[in-house]
Amino acid sequence: MNSKMERGSCMMCCEGTERKIIHIDMDAFYASVEQRDNPELRGKPIAVGYAEERGVVSAASYEARRYGVRSAMASTKAKRMCPQLIFVHGRMEVYHEVSRQIHEIFHEYTDIIEPLSLDEAFLDVTENKPGILLAVDIAKEIKQKIRNELNLVASAGISYNKFLAKIASDYRKPDGLCTIHPDQAMDFIARLPIESFWGVGPVTAKKMHSLGIHNGEQLRACSQAMLLREFGKVGALYYDCARGIDLRPVEAVRIRKSIGCEHTLEKDISQRSSVIIELYHAAVELVGRLEHNDFKGNTLTLKIKFHDFSQITRSITQSKELITLDVILSLAKQLLKEVDYEHHPIRLIGLSVSNPREDTGEKGVWEQLSFEFSDWK
Repeated sequence: MNSKMERGSCMMCCEGTERKIIHIDMDAFYASVEQRDNPELRGKPIAVGYAEERGVVSAASYEARRYGVRSAMASTKAKRMCPQLIFVHGRMEVYHEVSRQIHEIFHEYTDIIEPLSLDEAFLDVTENKPGILLAVDIAKEIKQKIRNELNLVASAGISYNKFLAKIASDYRKPDGLCTIHPDQAMDFIARLPIESFWGVGPVTAKKMHSLGIHNGEQLRACSQAMLLREFGKVGALYYDCARGIDLRPVEAVRIRKSIGCEHTLEKDISQRSSVIIELYHAAVELVGRLEHNDFKGNTLTLKIKFHDFSQITRSITQSKELITLDVILSLAKQLLKEVDYEHHPIRLIGLSVSNPREDTGEKGVWEQLSFEFSDWK
């Protein structure tokens, strides 16, 4: 298919749906709330997290980001990069309440809201409560109300699908407002760095580069067969996104897919007795969360982060739902046997239950490749 025909095919798909999607992303949310509530922190580089040797940055203000400080970075590294960095302990109950207030503003315009986290969400405003014609006008009003009522700043992206709306919200941060119209989409995507595409992290980006794919134009030149061969099922997503196609709806009710907990340890551990004790504490907390959320799943995942910040996960799926401490702890110990912690001390242990209410009837164990935590955004 030549580029002109391809462009026409994409436009027909876009125009056929005629959707108006907004992606709202709060700018440096946790850090901004702390600066809002404490005037002494305004204009200063701050990190939400713990400054201790074992600490990790949960969020960084824009003042801190100028020094290279990023979320999920070790606190010691962040302090080296920005010696004047101020650490503030997180207040999750406050962030939850502010998020609720933000969603109250969203609901003035639409009830089709898909939250991705406390600080970002998709809104489908194709049909909206005030009857406003242009989605960009709704986005402007939402940004202004968040500023006026909550004294916080949000960025907004507007387009005809979720992929492009999210890309647009990142395009002019902070306090950004960007619209990608259907007739602009193909040219916009062509210039987009491959790292900006949905699902392309550091490892995938490296593989893309090795294949000569550095931007959307080069990705679009790849056949679907080639992308499926190199990247598996997700290759179909890359193929569609390169053509401006994303038919996923904004889901007003998102089914929770997992419940988990993580413990960063006070010091690295490698003795079996110490690891088992920490595993028990994680299992107890997980069971409590499962009960509190009335969540039932069939897959248990053990996450281990080692002293060098590399990490692995091990998972096992059972035909019965995992809800009791004895079953979960037994399976966690089974998964732990696959981990060589005697030669690679552990700094974090996590457990989660997923695969809700699915009777797979199969048992299996899988392994996920390790990633550098500092690369996460």
